[in-house]
Amino acid sequence: MAHNNSVPVAPQGVEVIKDNLTRLPGKPGVYRMFGADGEVLYVGKAKNLKNRVSNYAKLGGHTQRIALMISLTASMEFVVTETETEALLLEANLIKRLKPRFNILLRDDKSFPYILIRRDHPAPQILKYRGAKKQRGDYFGPFASAGSVTRTLDTLQKAFLLRTCEDTVFEQRSRPCMLHQIKRCAAPCVDLISEKDYSALADQAADFLRGKVVSLHEELASQMEQASENLEFEQAARLRDRIRAIAAVRATQDINPEGVEEADVFALAMDGGQSCMQVFFYRSGQNWGTKAFYPKHERDATPEEIMAAFLVQFYDERPPPKLILTSHEPAQNELIEEALALRSDRKVEVRRPVRGGKRELVMQAMNNAREALSRKLAETASQSRLLEEVRKVFDLDETPKRIEAYDNSHIQGTNAVGGMIVAGPEGFEKAQYRKFNIKDKDIEPGDDYGMMREVMRRRFSRLIKEAGLDLSSEQDKQSTTSNAKHPTSDREGAGASANADNSTEQTDTSKREGADGPTTEGQESAAEQENKTAQSADNAPGDGSKAWIPASAGIGGNSDTEKDSTDTTSNAEHPTSDHAGAGDPNSEAGGNITELSRRDKLKKSPNYPDLVLIDGGLGQLHAVMETLQELGLSHEDVTLVSIAKGPDRNAGREKFFRPDKAPFMLPETAPVLYYLQRLRDEVHRWAIGAHRTRRSADIRKNPLDEIEGIGPARKKALLHRFGSAKAIARAKLSDIATVDGINQAMAERIYSYFHGS
Repeated sequence: MAHNNSVPVAPQGVEVIKDNLTRLPGKPGVYRMFGADGEVLYVGKAKNLKNRVSNYAKLGGHTQRIALMISLTASMEFVVTETETEALLLEANLIKRLKPRFNILLRDDKSFPYILIRRDHPAPQILKYRGAKKQRGDYFGPFASAGSVTRTLDTLQKAFLLRTCEDTVFEQRSRPCMLHQIKRCAAPCVDLISEKDYSALADQAADFLRGKVVSLHEELASQMEQASENLEFEQAARLRDRIRAIAAVRATQDINPEGVEEADVFALAMDGGQSCMQVFFYRSGQNWGTKAFYPKHERDATPEEIMAAFLVQFYDERPPPKLILTSHEPAQNELIEEALALRSDRKVEVRRPVRGGKRELVMQAMNNAREALSRKLAETASQSRLLEEVRKVFDLDETPKRIEAYDNSHIQGTNAVGGMIVAGPEGFEKAQYRKFNIKDKDIEPGDDYGMMREVMRRRFSRLIKEAGLDLSSEQDKQSTTSNAKHPTSDREGAGASANADNSTEQTDTSKREGADGPTTEGQESAAEQENKTAQSADNAPGDGSKAWIPASAGIGGNSDTEKDSTDTTSNAEHPTSDHAGAGDPNSEAGGNITELSRRDKLKKSPNYPDLVLIDGGLGQLHAVMETLQELGLSHEDVTLVSIAKGPDRNAGREKFFRPDKAPFMLPETAPVLYYLQRLRDEVHRWAIGAHRTRRSADIRKNPLDEIEGIGPARKKALLHRFGSAKAIARAKLSDIATVDGINQAMAERIYSYFHGS
């Protein structure tokens, strides 16, 4: 699309695009643009690939964002699809996986929780559930947050007395638990309620969650009156309490003014180049919560573009409702409806209401979006000031974009866990948090230094790998290098020169903003990026591109030709090797040949920490420094700071340690001190939580889990038959062999495990 304030583009990227045009078909498909270092710059879809890509081959008529993207393009890949609808779905999937720099990105995309009433047990269980709907039962949701599900479950327990315990606990009960004592469970585990009556309670709970509230209220009121007439006052009181609990749930939910049974409402507010998308969930005529999202996009993105990109990414892995209400009509609205209908196997309507009750729902969401965005902008401004203060306090070259804080948690060395949190301009980046289960058996119990060494060894080994640093080479072993013609500055000032490669600098920034967090064995891993697809054997040598292939095998285009065909040749006329402009004296990269310092090479990783904050004193700092040295790094490659609690662990008297510098304290009233305390407290909370989770799992561990061949089904059958692992240990071999699913060989294995024979 042409704009009056169009920006001309550099010819290099245009030539790459023109080279691809000769081989492109006039068919629907998806295209990807890559930078010189292989970074995915942009993913787009087209009804006609040839026509769409030809728009990028023009030297003018582009916005600043598009012009920069074209200039950085060093190669392209294509996938042909059968329809434009398939192309739209594939585009959304690739954007979510690859997080390209120039696309509109949906952030905070974890799955929403549901309420599940399990129907695979005689006594149905009610629980909070995330993930694929594999278990048999009734699913209700999505809810906006785990907190809203927890509150609803809490009240549903009061109203319907359904169990929340796991089957293993249920099978082992010999008397009612505390939940029965406080009137939150009917105790089906010890037969205090018949199976028929308990199933009726589960059905009533399902009816309530489906919105059949009026009939349910009338039914319970009638039962209460009948119990009162029969002088069964205790039963009448229980029914009264259930009616009150149901009313309490209803009081916390907005009643849909127009009786919309099932809809999601999206409202977009924009200000200062940032945006907030507020989403309301209506199911069964009830408001099941709201959530705010802050999409990542360029300043010149339009509301219609943002709405369209958000919707297709939002519903990439979750089923859409029948009706979607929006504050702005998405670009290509009809195509989005077709794509969502194809995904859900039913008609989906995307509508921008202009009057009536549905318009009121959208305006309510819009008011929430504006308020949330105002708060976000205020927090961002405050965060920027704090990060600038951090830069000054620790003499950093630039304002930190990524701060990592570390701590360990354990009880006398058991279930030891290391925690890492990440903070930056957006505040705490919880999607980047990681936990490290300490695995080294040689670490003495309670050896905090040894635990920190393992955490740092795993974390920075990963960083070295991400940066492509070969510390076995003499060049990368050196802390700094120089070039006789273009000398670089020392490590502290690396990258500060006015002659630095601007395109490289932009690429580094984009990779930091758009990448997943580091993944290491034993961590909570982020989603892995998809391997490059759509390479062709008939690709002309030297064009720096990957040619299109039909995607007949599936939307993703994963055919055998993708794996076997890779363009590795170069062309003297249009060089597009891994280093853009190499050998071209007129190119920016080719004309300024410099050797990067080791620190600058590490910064090529999208997850390079500008500051590492360690919860501990001088000993912890030395342990980290020794670990970096073992890896071939030094404290000059990564800025290290340890924060030690003051005397008597008093807040405000913390002492900060840095390598080769005198320790110092900050004024107790300094805002930056409070910020650093928050970082320390947050990593402390995260590490303790991870430790408790691991400890709880260890406590709940069943001996049956350690027997080879015992899966969930056999485990369930054994516990149902004997009640507990201890009872199985006391059982005779002949009794074990009578359990469903347990043959003689398996029975002997179980018996041998418990008797050591």
